[in-house]
Order: sequence, then structure tokens, then C-alpha cells
Amino acid sequence: MKLSDEDILSVLMKARERISASVWLILKDTQISEDIFQNITLKALTKDASFNSEGHLLSWSFVSAKREAIDWLRKHKRENTGLDEEVLNILENDWLTRAQSKNNQHIETLRDCIESVPENSRQLLKLRYFDGHSCGEVGKLIGLGLDAVYKRLSRLHKNIKKCMECKLEKNSGAS
Repeated sequence: MKLSDEDILSVLMKARERISASVWLILKDTQISEDIFQNITLKALTKDASFNSEGHLLSWSFVSAKREAIDWLRKHKRENTGLDEEVLNILENDWLTRAQSKNNQHIETLRDCIESVPENSRQLLKLRYFDGHSCGEVGKLIGLGLDAVYKRLSRLHKNIKKCMECKLEKNSGAS
């Protein structure tokens, strides 16, 4: 499912320090690093391509930021006094692996929590989010009014959120 503009902005703001730091390693200039981060954010929001996951967006962001930093160096004919490109690639891969691992843990937890709800609730979620029906269409398909669909979805969201928070807290405590 394509990430919305709000999702893109949220993911990038959470990764802001890491993306800016990867640029800073190349340029050694905080202000230019921040400018490049802002350019990447703007491109992500106005780009014709879509991002299907946080991992896809983050991978594109790190690669794009690195390219912009190198282009900035070329344009301004400054010698790179930062880390070797091979070291930068190792750091970038490590950051992406950590982000992907956390994302996978959240997906597995979400899957477990969805499986723990009753079958009729899973059917409601499937119709709404996986089959892409509007709340009105879902109501017609299962014989409920629009308000009832909204209320059930709201309760499901709260219950799934509570389940995820509990499981993630247990997992982080066990680590």
C-alpha cells in the first residue's frame, strides 16, 4: 500500500538525524546537511514515484541524500574530508538494516494482534483495509450502518494499538 504524504513526512522526521548525519559525514557542514535533508523531504513529497514501505522510503532517502551531498561537493569543488565512500556504504547499510529490523518486528506484532481479534473483526479489517472498501461499502456488505462501522473500527484500532504496545513493551524488556 502506498505511503501517504503524512506517513512520508512522519518517517522522514523520525529519521532526520540519521539522514542529516549521513550527509554531514560527507560534507562536514551542519547547515548544508540540513538543507539537503529538506530537499530530500520535499522531493519525497512531490516525487511521481510512490513508496510502498518505510524501508523503501528510507533506502531512497539515504541514497538520494548521499548523491546530493556528493553533487554539492562537485559543484563547489571542495575536497571531501569525510569518511571513505566504502565506510559510508557500510554505515548506510547498518542504519537501513536496523530500521528494517524494527519495521519487521512491528509488522509481526501487528499480524499477531490482528490474528488475536475475533473472526468478524478480522473480516471488517480485511474489507476496509485490504480489499479497499469505503466504510459505507463495508456497512452495506456486512449489514451495518455507517456509524456502527466507524465505532467498530475505532474500537478495533484502540484494541490493536493496546495489544501492540503491550507486546512491543514485553519484547523490548526481554531484549
